[in-house]
Amino acid sequence: MDAILVIRLGALGDFVQSFGPFAAIRAHHPGARIVLLTTPPFADLARRSPWFDEVWAEGRPAWHDLRAVLALRRRLRAARFGRVYDLQTSGRSSRYRWLVGLQAEWSGVASGASHRHDNPDRDALHTVERQREQLEAAGITHFPTPAMGWLDADLSAFALPPDFALLVPGASPQRPGKRWPAVRFAEFARTCPVPCVVLGGPAEVEMAEGIARVAPGSLSLAGRTGFAEIAALARRARFALGNDTGPTHLIAAAGCPTLALFGGDSDPALCAPRGPAVAVLRHVPLAALGPETVQAALAGVVPADLTPG
Repeated sequence: MDAILVIRLGALGDFVQSFGPFAAIRAHHPGARIVLLTTPPFADLARRSPWFDEVWAEGRPAWHDLRAVLALRRRLRAARFGRVYDLQTSGRSSRYRWLVGLQAEWSGVASGASHRHDNPDRDALHTVERQREQLEAAGITHFPTPAMGWLDADLSAFALPPDFALLVPGASPQRPGKRWPAVRFAEFARTCPVPCVVLGGPAEVEMAEGIARVAPGSLSLAGRTGFAEIAALARRARFALGNDTGPTHLIAAAGCPTLALFGGDSDPALCAPRGPAVAVLRHVPLAALGPETVQAALAGVVPADLTPG
């Protein structure tokens, strides 16, 4: 089994929760050539990691683009993969079994798979437990803690305060119920004993800068950080407070004490961030969550003298 294919297309939070399975697959196949099939947003992140020999970024061609689909099929078949670990386990990724070729052993949910994860309750499991059970069905029994030291960056250009907390006030714009209001984050930043560094994507710059303005010494880095910078900041921060969004998952995985806020749009029993020190606070609707409740929940992951008051 010289060539192994791993399929993980996205999104960021799901990709981060596959770090453990990635590490387990590499440990189980130490001498194999392991290829990850993913999408462009995660290709560089995967190439930095110690788990893959190659990363292919063309993992989500449009089905109507027959040229792209056939090109992917040719590349997959030419690689002669002996086994495929489909960690996406979607309808799309299951159909890739036909692109790879039916001779390959297949771990996933595709019909006819040699190592099919056929637990009827799989969708009720947290992503981490579901993937672990899937890999156990394929014969993997050793699950090392994924090392994260490979994901780091030079932060000298950011003029960071010597001591700080991270705030992640954004989330998917299509799911506003996943956001604790920006005014609440601003109130938190204003009363926090350490300056806050506010993270976000390019579309969240105005919101992040507004939060930072109300808190002396705080700083917005929205639109200025990639995955490596986020992980590096997480290692240096006292703690993080964020919505259920990809960067919060990455921060938690990097080891930062993290409180993740959930509303009714996602279920922490299925997708809560995992890491050495993570707490989850769910309130429906999230917009009605009071700052006092957040402060009390933070006490479970950070020292009392570092919570706002």
